[in-house]
Amino acid sequence: MKPLRTAILGCGGFAKRHAQNLLTQPDLFELVAFCDVQSSSAQSFAQEYTQNRAAVFTDHCTLFREIALDLVLICLPPFAHSDEVEQAAAHGVHVFIEKPIALTSEHAWQMVRAAESHGIKTQVGFMFRFGAAIERLKCLIEQGAAGPVGLMSARYFCNHLHADWWRQRSHSGGQLVEQVIHMIDLMRYLMGDPVSVYSLQNNLFHRNIPEYTVEDVSGTVVGFEQGGIGVLYATNGAIPGKWINDYRLVAQNLTVDFTNANNAVITFTNGTALKTETITSDVNYHLLELLDLHRAIVEDGATRTPIREGALSLDLAVAATQSAESKAVVRLTPHENNPCALQHAGRQIIGRG
Repeated sequence: MKPLRTAILGCGGFAKRHAQNLLTQPDLFELVAFCDVQSSSAQSFAQEYTQNRAAVFTDHCTLFREIALDLVLICLPPFAHSDEVEQAAAHGVHVFIEKPIALTSEHAWQMVRAAESHGIKTQVGFMFRFGAAIERLKCLIEQGAAGPVGLMSARYFCNHLHADWWRQRSHSGGQLVEQVIHMIDLMRYLMGDPVSVYSLQNNLFHRNIPEYTVEDVSGTVVGFEQGGIGVLYATNGAIPGKWINDYRLVAQNLTVDFTNANNAVITFTNGTALKTETITSDVNYHLLELLDLHRAIVEDGATRTPIREGALSLDLAVAATQSAESKAVVRLTPHENNPCALQHAGRQIIGRG
């Protein structure tokens, strides 16, 4: 099979990582186009990664109309999303999209409907699902060896002003939506469907920063359908220059202490004597998510994280924000044609489907 003709839409910092990974797989992917509203950014990518062989665009509609593509990587900040997924789907172009896939649940589910109705393959950039330690635990859960999962805690600590758009809730959605959604997605992946969420969020450390409207401290509790509880705590006021995101999980038959998605110690607690298993890996999970998408396209199979999963994780992040704003528990109640509507005080406040 020929390499997939691939475009990158949004030529910012994170797109560089994907471009570098794609170049390591020349038999699978061929970078043929770059698109960015800043033509200089797209031209810079074309020069750096293809020696100017790739086409350059500043408008995604023109991109899809004028060049034949198999795959597009959408690497846009959340506020910049419009109808890129819908346009790609209409042209039969498979999609990799960075998280969060949108700022609102309504927009996210428009994307889902477009992708699923046109039958394209999609992958959301929740790369931690591909970490070696996460894969091992997921296998134990699916085999029944872990037993019911009772508790998962996760933290996301950093201290950085980030880009101007990130500091504005109207553009990023806040730290929980833009960053901590990685932890939210892992909880869903390992614990199942959420049924309730309660969140406290404040801006304590950046009140003197103009247009800093996102939270810099938060604590969130998630209830899951099977009875498990997830606890998330995050801050943008920790150690400057240091990024910490780790997690712990307790199931009936084991406890896991993760350093990160690749490295963890599993303690098996269901025997007469405690046993431990240490997972140590430096696997490139950013590359693995792209390889998984390629496999799905070639084999007409499913990806690990289709766009529907991106919408479901966004639903939970948005519900947490709604909880913080209303200072109340938000309940997620499935019903016909709206699989996971968000409820507050008996009143539906966000819907999808």
